[in-house]
Amino acid sequence: MQHSILRARAVRAVLIGLSAFMLAACGGSDTTPVTGVQIRPLSPEFMTRKAVAYSPYRTAVNAAGLDAEVIPPANIKQDLDLVLAAGFRQIRLFGSDDKVARQTLQVIVDNNMNLRVQLGAFIQGDTFAAAADKPAIYAANEASIARVVALANNPTFKPLVLAVSIGNETQVDFSGVRTKPETLAGYLRKVRSQIEQPVTTDDNVFAWAAMPVQITNEIDFASIHTYPQLDTFFNPTLFNWRQKDVPEAERAQAMMNAVIAEAKRQYGLARSYLDSKGLSGMPITVGETGWNVIDPRLPFLAHPVNQKMYLDALAAWADEGRTGAGPKAVFYFEAFDEPWKLGDDGWGLFNKQRQARYAIQAINANNSPAGSATWVYAPGTFLPTSALYFKPAVVKPALTESNYVIYTDAAPGTSEFRPVNLFWDAFDGNTAIAPEVTSKFAPGDATRSIEITPQPASFGWGFLRQPHDTGDTDNLSGYASTGRLNFWISTTYPGKIEIGISTDTQDRLAQEAYLQLQPGNFGYCNTGAWCQVSIPLQDFIAKNPKLDLSLVLSRFIIADVYARTGNAPGSTAKLNIDGIYWSR
Repeated sequence: MQHSILRARAVRAVLIGLSAFMLAACGGSDTTPVTGVQIRPLSPEFMTRKAVAYSPYRTAVNAAGLDAEVIPPANIKQDLDLVLAAGFRQIRLFGSDDKVARQTLQVIVDNNMNLRVQLGAFIQGDTFAAAADKPAIYAANEASIARVVALANNPTFKPLVLAVSIGNETQVDFSGVRTKPETLAGYLRKVRSQIEQPVTTDDNVFAWAAMPVQITNEIDFASIHTYPQLDTFFNPTLFNWRQKDVPEAERAQAMMNAVIAEAKRQYGLARSYLDSKGLSGMPITVGETGWNVIDPRLPFLAHPVNQKMYLDALAAWADEGRTGAGPKAVFYFEAFDEPWKLGDDGWGLFNKQRQARYAIQAINANNSPAGSATWVYAPGTFLPTSALYFKPAVVKPALTESNYVIYTDAAPGTSEFRPVNLFWDAFDGNTAIAPEVTSKFAPGDATRSIEITPQPASFGWGFLRQPHDTGDTDNLSGYASTGRLNFWISTTYPGKIEIGISTDTQDRLAQEAYLQLQPGNFGYCNTGAWCQVSIPLQDFIAKNPKLDLSLVLSRFIIADVYARTGNAPGSTAKLNIDGIYWSR
């Protein structure tokens, strides 16, 4: 699964083009010949085994740490014992490397485990790659598919490998490994010509609802990814997940019913598209779907009880698909948390300590060893009534102080408010580091400042002051007409920077506004000297009239999103900020 700050725009754009395909699900039950290939049927084992995505990484704290992490076979054995104890009999592996794929298959064989595998081959993208980088990309991809072919054909492992997937989310617009359709088609054709198992590629459902014919001509089944929970963040009006008209006592169940209905609707998009292309005989599986339990972006949804409700609903849907219309297999994402994904962690049925979350605890109600698995509950006591559901925003009394102080060393004034429970956070969790330093501070605001060092992603970087509880807003409506956002800055940053704020709304549709500043705007300079910037709040409101200053969320944002500033990707320099406050 891949997500980024750019995904919101991408998904919205895709959805506009897909409205014509929002039809009911149908078909997918025979083995009609397809141009180029005769569809290989999915085995009964593949379609009847309860399935989950699996990755063994435990200690890597970011993507760079994956190669360095050592994965002992004993760790994989412990993981797979827990997977079996949780009732799963099939796992999806994402790569074909020796450290994970071969080792996992070997552990299954050595311990005679009742598990089967959908094997994967990781594909690096070539769509946006520089010409000089493409030879290395193609060489790495060829090595990846050579390994997956060798594993699928290995006499020891072959009985375990029921299907093979080439590439993961390579076609959807927000992909970080976007691959040309003809490139992926060539890999699919090459692998399929060398193995006997059914072959697919895994991708987001919105990619499958417009999948190029070059790809559908080379596969035996479609493996879709659907994440209705996460879609409520990237496109809050995609479906009626709030269920505001339902009484609060019933709203959690109504919301979860709406979520599983949306997953089925998204499946229908892919089904209808394939049928329209004469591919009614092509089966569809759900290669990924899951529920995050700790995501601050999803305050009314991310919770262990809601995860259990979704998992239970998926099990019922999977049963339907095995005997009628619907997916022929559902792989839950995922077995274990993956800390290296930073802000996109928290999807596991087990946390990183291998403790069972509420969603699966009833499988072992006594919290005792399950076979050879040591079963330990994750912390927390939950009841079905603990499930989250949408609640309208609560507006606090309007602040009347002259200044709303966000960051300063100065002594408190006679008419000011200093909020608590605010945090400094970077976009995507890691696009900037920003410690307090004592080596530099603004005039009259000794003895420290925040020193931001951008670590840009492909889209840019950002850093903001915000609460971690989205309900912890402040009512600054009294500042709207004449108020200003003020701060000191010292930097030599090239080009423009962005300053922004964000607010909640009654529908909890967060709104944000950014102003792009170049030297001379509102007092901004990039000479390295300290300069004080003062921006009228009305300028933010003019940028986005939907801002609601009675529900302020991000009190201060500084960023450089290249698509908005026009700066060259990778541009960077340190920025020191100090003395940040709103004035009336």
